[in-house]
Amino acid sequence: MREAPLKSQRCAIYTRKSTEHNLDLAFNSLDAQREACEAYIRSQAHEGWRLVPEPYDDGGLSGASLQHPALQALLDAVRQGGIDIIVVYKVDRLTRSLADFAKLVELFDAHGVSFVSITQSFNTTSSMGRLTLNVLLSFAQFEREVIGERVRDKIAASKRRGLWVGGPVPLGYRSQNKQLVVDDSEAALVRRIFRLYLDLGSVGAVVERLDAEGARTRKGHRFSVGPVAHLLKSRIYLGQIVWQGEIYGAAHTPLIDAETFAAVEAGLGADVVRRRGRASSRAFLLAGLLHDNAGHRMSPSHASKAGVRYRYYVSQALLQHRKAEAGSIKRVSAPDVEAAVVKAVGLDGAELRDRVVRITLHKDRLVIEMKDREDEAAHEPIVAPFTWQPQGRRKGIIHEPSSQQAAIDPDTSRTILAAIGRARRWMADLIHGTASTQEIADREGMGERNVRKLLPLACLSPDLVRAIVDCTAPAGLTISSLTAALPHDWAAQEQRFLKI
Repeated sequence: MREAPLKSQRCAIYTRKSTEHNLDLAFNSLDAQREACEAYIRSQAHEGWRLVPEPYDDGGLSGASLQHPALQALLDAVRQGGIDIIVVYKVDRLTRSLADFAKLVELFDAHGVSFVSITQSFNTTSSMGRLTLNVLLSFAQFEREVIGERVRDKIAASKRRGLWVGGPVPLGYRSQNKQLVVDDSEAALVRRIFRLYLDLGSVGAVVERLDAEGARTRKGHRFSVGPVAHLLKSRIYLGQIVWQGEIYGAAHTPLIDAETFAAVEAGLGADVVRRRGRASSRAFLLAGLLHDNAGHRMSPSHASKAGVRYRYYVSQALLQHRKAEAGSIKRVSAPDVEAAVVKAVGLDGAELRDRVVRITLHKDRLVIEMKDREDEAAHEPIVAPFTWQPQGRRKGIIHEPSSQQAAIDPDTSRTILAAIGRARRWMADLIHGTASTQEIADREGMGERNVRKLLPLACLSPDLVRAIVDCTAPAGLTISSLTAALPHDWAAQEQRFLKI
């Protein structure tokens, strides 16, 4: 009786290396993993195993995530039925996350794909094999978390002892034996910047004076407002280290005395209050405060027609296509309601936002809840008359729902701005060569892929950043939408995200 021919088993090899170190060698870790897996597949030729030609190699990518190009290509091949067996050198080359591994096993089972680790003799077709793999992955995940905790603990311990733990070397110092040592020429410039601020009272004026005097950064560039403001706030120059909100005495020599630093700090605090007041009057003064009489927040929005921009507040119920749940006024002119509130409370700008707790909009009145200067809730709300006119009936106001676009809410704005700040700090580390993306990831306690994903936020258009600060950017704007194929050209960014 003739034996049935062996069924061909299509085998795909997946290799991964967590860092880019030595990837440029002629024979690197990925090559070594692939060579060992190829030899194993040849040893199973009698079982019908054969290697598919497509390589699936991820170099310089952490095992904390599944979002790697080669791995995703491999999973696509699995879904299309082009793979029977996946071969890896060790199970943690595929993933170090137990949760991710469970998803992979479910996908493999659904498509009849087996999984083999050549150095650990595991087989996912049996329940005992799955148990063994889960135990191993639990230890791999534990090891990764412990390493991250050790790095963070070491940084925290060093900070508490007042030690500088790396990063961009502050202007006025140089790095010597991993310590900050005063650079006399730069230190004189730092002291000059602090004195200029006390004399001129404005960061912008300081920048203009430095430019007029020909002062330049360490890299030979002109000073700009952001870096100068950061320098003036840095407690490094006071001989202190800040870590997680706590201040510790530093081991390095201070450049600025406590009296000068306190005076500058007070001036910068006053600047922030003034800027908030201007921003409030320039953007949406009542953002986060105004609600319709059904309890729904009314979010900033705008419409444009013939080059003219009209500002509104729109009920979230309407924006979420729940028109029946909205209050009696679903959309209101921003200038009208803002003017009515300012008149009723006798405040404007930052002081209004500090004192007003909530505003409820009715068809004929505004109910304004406030707190007194000691932050205690006022006993009686202010009731102010308000006459609402539908936009379509108002002279000079053009209402076109198709051009209506909700604006970003303040909470989302703060989240995006925090991510932009982190990305700019990381970009500075990379430009100065003080940290790699992997070192930044370890320091931040996150995957390297996430660091790479957020880095483009450091290169956002100034107008786009300003729109986020002012809460005038479109409501759909998120960190994910910004980082998905972000254009390099600022004009293209503004066209894509601001839709001007």
